[in-house]
Amino acid sequence: MLVEDGAVALDDPVGESLRGAHAHLARRLGRAATYLPGVATFSAVSADPDAAEWGDLARLLGRGELADMFSAPAAPPPDWEPVFVLDGLQMLWPGGSDLGDPHDRDGGVVELGADGVPEMLDLVARARPGPFRPRTREMGTYLGIRENGRLVAMAGERLRPPGWTEISAVCTAPEACGRGHAARLVRALAARIEARGERPFLHVAEENAGAIALYERLGFEVRKRVTFRGFRTP
Repeated sequence: MLVEDGAVALDDPVGESLRGAHAHLARRLGRAATYLPGVATFSAVSADPDAAEWGDLARLLGRGELADMFSAPAAPPPDWEPVFVLDGLQMLWPGGSDLGDPHDRDGGVVELGADGVPEMLDLVARARPGPFRPRTREMGTYLGIRENGRLVAMAGERLRPPGWTEISAVCTAPEACGRGHAARLVRALAARIEARGERPFLHVAEENAGAIALYERLGFEVRKRVTFRGFRTP
């Protein structure tokens, strides 16, 4: 596993993002926090939450809503319904490689604005990269590649703990796979992130061997294993 100085913020990437760069997208009650509706279901509690803190998170989310936890520090009360458990890896870009011009549009890489949300949602429905909602684009910059006018690949910025930016929603439409689009987009995002003095990182499901191999070829290294858990509020 990669041991990286200055990476302690990555132990609680959701909480650190909601307290910092994404405070304008946050809902908070006591020490519990989550994103605004339509942005993300990622939620955070303190390192040693009690029943009252879980209750605050339940009130923030509302009855029967999903709390998507990154390596939850403790299990919620028994009346919270388990929804999923997914083992994954947290990977870091160690730097030191030439990523090229962060604004290079070679290969048709374009920035996706608010008017691109419908086509982004359409691509997500076809490529299924993971959670993506109508306002997820507000978390950071999203880049895409179009073929014949249709969006066929994209990747973007998601969590923003201090000094770091997560690359996420990396996906390619089935008919456009094998053309290097994902690698081109990840490089372009990593270059932009480094250009503003931050470090790229990402999360990937441990079962997704193809994606892990791609990220390793690009230079990302595993920092640690993580477990994503989802719970339905009572």
